[in-house]
Amino acid sequence: MSQSKQAYQQLLESLREIALLGSVASMLNWDERTQLPEKGTEHRSRQASLLAKMVHEQFTSSRIGELLAAVESSSQMQSDGDVQVNVRETRRSYDRAVKLPSSLVEEITRTEILGQAAWVEARRKSEYPIFEPWLTKMLGLKQKEIDCVGYRESRYDALLDTFEPNETAAGLRKVFDSLREPLIDLVAKIVQSGRKAPLEILERKYPAAAQQAMARQAAEKVGFDFTAGRLDVSVHPFCTGLGPGDTRMTTRYDENYFGDAFFGVLHETGHGLYDQGLPAEHYGTPLGDSVSLGIHESQSRLWENFVGRSRAFWRYFFPVAKQHFPQTLADVSDEQWYFAINDVRPSLIRTESDEATYNLHILLRFELEQAMLDGSVTPKDLPAAWNQKMRQYLGITPPDDARGCLQDIHWSGGGFGYFPTYTLGNLYAAQFFEEARKDLGDLNDMFSRGEFGPLLGWLRKNIHYHGKRYTARELAVRITGQDLNPAPLLRHLRSKAAELYGV
Repeated sequence: MSQSKQAYQQLLESLREIALLGSVASMLNWDERTQLPEKGTEHRSRQASLLAKMVHEQFTSSRIGELLAAVESSSQMQSDGDVQVNVRETRRSYDRAVKLPSSLVEEITRTEILGQAAWVEARRKSEYPIFEPWLTKMLGLKQKEIDCVGYRESRYDALLDTFEPNETAAGLRKVFDSLREPLIDLVAKIVQSGRKAPLEILERKYPAAAQQAMARQAAEKVGFDFTAGRLDVSVHPFCTGLGPGDTRMTTRYDENYFGDAFFGVLHETGHGLYDQGLPAEHYGTPLGDSVSLGIHESQSRLWENFVGRSRAFWRYFFPVAKQHFPQTLADVSDEQWYFAINDVRPSLIRTESDEATYNLHILLRFELEQAMLDGSVTPKDLPAAWNQKMRQYLGITPPDDARGCLQDIHWSGGGFGYFPTYTLGNLYAAQFFEEARKDLGDLNDMFSRGEFGPLLGWLRKNIHYHGKRYTARELAVRITGQDLNPAPLLRHLRSKAAELYGV
């Protein structure tokens, strides 16, 4: 074996070992958010910060740099596409990581654990001052991270890049600006139409055990493998892929509202299907990792909304729902149900919002986190700034901070730059779904018969299998022939609004 091939094999072995260590840290994170006793938070913060330091130091070691250099200068790098992808993406991550001191990585991780615990308490009590000092501290740490890694145009770009590689705030603003007014206009027309969905149907008694059984049944039906995953409960729903054969999802149940858990599980199932579809033979390397959070989110939004809120989906699943909730749904028709689950109206909570208003929630957060990073909004100012944006975009004001600026976990964990990936996911999902219809034919007919395998197979072939071979925008062009484009999403939303609201 040549020296360059030997170096490449050693690089892959090192990356897989680092990934295994990282998966242990992810396991602790899952446990923290689902099982950890309240008094164990301080100890968990030390465990997690130590692991983060170990992962960082192993990845930024001079040995990784030497192996990368050895492969980069070889003929193998020029001729083997898999080698090119793994080396290109590893180099990209390595060059960023070596700029961050281990002490900063350790402190960010420790603050994340403690800050999230404070956020849980603040949200439960609706007392923002409990969380404000932790947000201030995390924001300061993230400013230090930005100063270490650098940026070209906007400080925000340095953090956005960790979630959506190669994307910029300027690029997002261009796309989001083309969405803002059409969305505000569409929502206004829906509100003015005077038509009201029978929302009370969703607010009846839905026992948690039956919700869990139905959500699990739906996740399994669309393709989630429960021999390689599980579903648990947490304050804020999430999905984490710990490695081949182990994908964990969570949700939360409200016995007086159907939509939160069921559509939340479909959403996390989309993430889980992506994780389960990544090539196991490439685990630990870029070819075994997802493209970006925007592409990951496209999978969750596609299954939650384009499939799960479709009329065809409920032709199959509404009889199933009536089996799980026979008394609750005894007097409900499939048309009433379809209208209720596609209700559009301005609301307070992002995770419970409808397809049409959802992106307005994201625009609000995108603008506020940029303002916090440039100093024009301070953590102390956040509740008032949040409420002002809610009035501007949705015409409503949160009655308390639990339903305002405390509703999301992201900033407590330092996730500045994360929120835009949700709207990117909606945009990419619309593009991909339109293309899948062209390639596969009558998806509605398939869904109404409970056949979801063809769509999952199409996603596996076109997206999951490739790992990080392409950037998000390259993948969109490869699949649809177009760059990131708001038009398919707007077509989808307007079509449904015309059907249900006559606008």
